[in-house]
Amino acid sequence: MMKFKPIEELKIGHVVEVTGTKIRVELSSNVEELTRSYCGKVYAIGQLGSIVKINFGRNIIFGFVTLLRMRSDELQPNSLPIPPEADQRIMEVELFSHGYWSPSNQKLTFNRGVKIYPLPQQGVYLLTHSESAELFSAAEGARDNSCNPLVPFAHYSSANSIPCRANIDKLFGLHCAVLGSTGSGKSGAVATILHSILEHSSIEGKILSPRIVMIDPHDEYGLAFKDRGITYQAYSALENYESKKNIKLPYWLMSSDEFRTLIIGKTEKEATSQNNIIYKALSHARMVTCGITTHAPDNYNWPLPTDGQALDEPRPTEGHSIEEILSFDSDKPIPFCLNEFENHIRYIQAARVKSGKIEKETESTFAEKFKSILDKLSVLRRDPRIKFMMENWSPKNDCNLEKILDQLVGEIIIEEKYKDIRIIDISGLPNEVAGPLAATLARLLFQYKIHQTASERNKDPFLLVCEEAHRYVPNHGEAQYAAAQSAIRRIAREGRKYGLGLMLISQRPADIESTVISQCGSWVVLRLTNATDQQHVSTFLPDGLSGLVASLPSLSQQECIFVGEAAALPSRIKINFLPEDRRPRSENVSFSEGWSEPRFTVEQLKGIADRMSGQVKISDNVQVNVQVDDLPF
Repeated sequence: MMKFKPIEELKIGHVVEVTGTKIRVELSSNVEELTRSYCGKVYAIGQLGSIVKINFGRNIIFGFVTLLRMRSDELQPNSLPIPPEADQRIMEVELFSHGYWSPSNQKLTFNRGVKIYPLPQQGVYLLTHSESAELFSAAEGARDNSCNPLVPFAHYSSANSIPCRANIDKLFGLHCAVLGSTGSGKSGAVATILHSILEHSSIEGKILSPRIVMIDPHDEYGLAFKDRGITYQAYSALENYESKKNIKLPYWLMSSDEFRTLIIGKTEKEATSQNNIIYKALSHARMVTCGITTHAPDNYNWPLPTDGQALDEPRPTEGHSIEEILSFDSDKPIPFCLNEFENHIRYIQAARVKSGKIEKETESTFAEKFKSILDKLSVLRRDPRIKFMMENWSPKNDCNLEKILDQLVGEIIIEEKYKDIRIIDISGLPNEVAGPLAATLARLLFQYKIHQTASERNKDPFLLVCEEAHRYVPNHGEAQYAAAQSAIRRIAREGRKYGLGLMLISQRPADIESTVISQCGSWVVLRLTNATDQQHVSTFLPDGLSGLVASLPSLSQQECIFVGEAAALPSRIKINFLPEDRRPRSENVSFSEGWSEPRFTVEQLKGIADRMSGQVKISDNVQVNVQVDDLPF
C-alpha cells in the first residue's frame, strides 16, 4: 500500500478557513463518532495533540489538533441561534511541518515549518499507523551509525504502537523539566526516563554508564534504583537499607556565601557587619591550613601586635608574603578547622586593646556583633541532623576532595553491578539546610566540570536531577535560598558548555526560579490542575501548542505533553509502565484501609516517641548490609 495517499475512509472533513499556520476544519457529516475504522484498526478523531494531514500530490502538510468545538459556540450573543440539526463541528489545527513522499525509496522527507498552505475545501485526513511511524522516524532524523542517542521511554497517544524516543544529547545537554501535579505520575515518569537510559545501548556492544546525581527530598527513588543506584542519606531517624550510606559533604566545601547563609540565615540577611565577620574568619581558617598565616589564639592573653595594623589583619608566616594573603581565594574547597574559625571570631575579631593589653570587647558590643554568630555555630555543630556537614576537620582527617568527588562521580561496583545513579536523600534535613546543601552540591559539580580538560569533559558528561526543585530554587528572594539559586542558575546558563545537564522536577512550575526554568530546552508536562501553573507552562510552549494547555487538567496518569529540542515532534504521549520493584516509593497512604485498623497501643506509641526524641538510634535495631570497603569512605 502506498503511504501518504488520500484514503477516503480516513477523510474526516475539509478546510473552511486558513489563518497563517492555523486552519479551521469542518468535520464531515458522516463522522458520527470520534473514531474511524480502517483495515481492522481504529483511529481516534479530534483528540487534542493528534496529527492530521492535507495532501498536495506527493507533498503533505501535517498539523496538530488543538481544539474541537461546535460552530454555535462561536456565535455572538445577538446572533440568531443555529438549530441543532444544522450545527457544525469545527476542529482547529496548528500546521507544523510539510514533507515529500518518495515512492522510489519509500522515504518521507521531513521539513519543519510550513511553506505550502492548504486551500478552503481541501480534504483533511487521519494518518494510518504506518504513516505515523514514518512521520516520527523522519522527524527523529538520520542516526549516526556510531552512536544512537534516541532512547524509547513512552508511546504516542495518537499511535500507541509507536514508541516515543527522546534524544538524550538534547534532553540533558540543553536541560529539561518534568512537571506535574501530585498524583499525575511525575515521579514514575522520571524513573521511567532514567531506567530507559540505563537499559539503552547507544553504541553496539557497550552499555551506558550514566553519571547522574539526584537530589531526593522525600526518599522516593532509592528502592527504584537499588540495582544500578546507591543512596546516600544526609540524615535519617528511622530506617536504613542495602546500598544506603551516610554522605560526606563537609562544611569546608562551601563557598563563603554558602557558609555565610548557613550561619546567618534569612532573618539577618542585611547584616553586612556580620557578613564581614564570617568572611574574615573563613579566609583566616583556610589560610592557616595552607600555612600562609598563624593559628588564632584560644584566649585573650596574646601579644599585642607592634606593626600598627588592626588586630584582625592577617599576618603572613615566615616564608610567605602579604601578596599571598591579598590574592588568596577563600572560596576554594580548602579544608579548615571549625575551632580555628571560631577562635578567630571570639579571640581576634571580638577583642579590643585597653591599657596596652588585649581583652574581650564590651558585653554590649559582643552581644550586638558576635554572640548570635557563635551561638548559631554552636547549635549547628550539635545538631545530629547535619552531622554529615558539621563534623570538625583536622589535619589527621583523611576526608579529602577526591574522596568526596568519588562518592558522586567515581566508579562504584557492588556485587558486580555498576552504581551509576547517586541519590542524595535529604528527607530528614531542616529547610534552612536544604538550600545551602543544594548550593554546595551544584557548585561542586560545576567546579568539577570547569576544571576538566576538553577531553575529560567529552568523556564524562554529567546530569544533576533536582526533585522538588521549587523547594530549594524558589521564585522568590529569601536569603537562605540565594546560594542555591545562584549555583543552579549558573548550571542552567552555562552547564551545556561543560557537559553538565540539569533536570528540574516540580509539582509547582510557577514557584521555580524563573531564570532557571526558562533555560530548559525540553518539557515533559503531566497533569496540572492549578491555573497559575498552567498559565506559566503555556509561556514556554511553542505558540502553536499553547492551546494544548487546556488539556493538562484532563490528562490521565502517566500521560503527558512532550515538547522541545529532545522531542522529534511536540506530542501527547503515554509514559511506559514500570514493574513494581522499579517504581518510586511515592504511593499515597490509604485512609480507608488505615482507618480500618485499630489505634496504636501505648507500647507502640512509645516506640515512635523514642524515635522522635532520639532515644532509639538506627544502629540499635537496623543492620546495614553494604560493606564499607565497597564505598569511597
